[in-house]
Amino acid sequence: MSIPKTDLNEYIAAHTSPEPHLLYQINRQTHLNVLQPRMLSGHVQGRLLSALSRMIKPKRVLELGTFTGYSALCLAEGLTHDGILITVESNDELEDLINDNFSRYQGAGQLKLIVGEVLSVLPYLAEKFDLVFIDADKTEYPAYLTAIKPLLNPGAFIIADNVLWDNKVLDPETYTDPSTLALMEFNGMVQNDSCFQNVLLPIRDGLMIVEYTP
Repeated sequence: MSIPKTDLNEYIAAHTSPEPHLLYQINRQTHLNVLQPRMLSGHVQGRLLSALSRMIKPKRVLELGTFTGYSALCLAEGLTHDGILITVESNDELEDLINDNFSRYQGAGQLKLIVGEVLSVLPYLAEKFDLVFIDADKTEYPAYLTAIKPLLNPGAFIIADNVLWDNKVLDPETYTDPSTLALMEFNGMVQNDSCFQNVLLPIRDGLMIVEYTP
């Protein structure tokens, strides 16, 4: 007898530390007021992002794809006292909402939002990063990987969301859309790069965790 996935997900959520109150509010607000709330990292994935960031203790974090700011605030929980998180969002209609959400965070001064297309912004970042979270345009994942590699400190980590893409990457003959093909390419680039140590976790829509070991 197999256990229904919904029951498993409920059990996992019930045995995961609760999200902080601000994140709960952002989660609820996003589902009530923003289109495609499924794009939010959510409770369980958010707690994983927080845990990884707290283990890494990054001084510089880069996020590609802010949405409403939930994942950025999860990642910010692990920042060093003098750390900075830079997050890039292409949808300017979300700018005011993101800034409002950030303003309610106790470490708001450590957060910097840049509104613009990711691939246009990256060449102007004069930073080296300890942790990068990729959750923007899926068709651009291979280009993101190429662009961020020179921005990584040795020992830095990349976390990439949606790399299973509703399991479409398992059947490329059926699913030939640009997002599926790009995510397959991204996964292959990570797997075949000797500078990376990686593990793909089947959490939500797939999380690729990569350590940069040049």
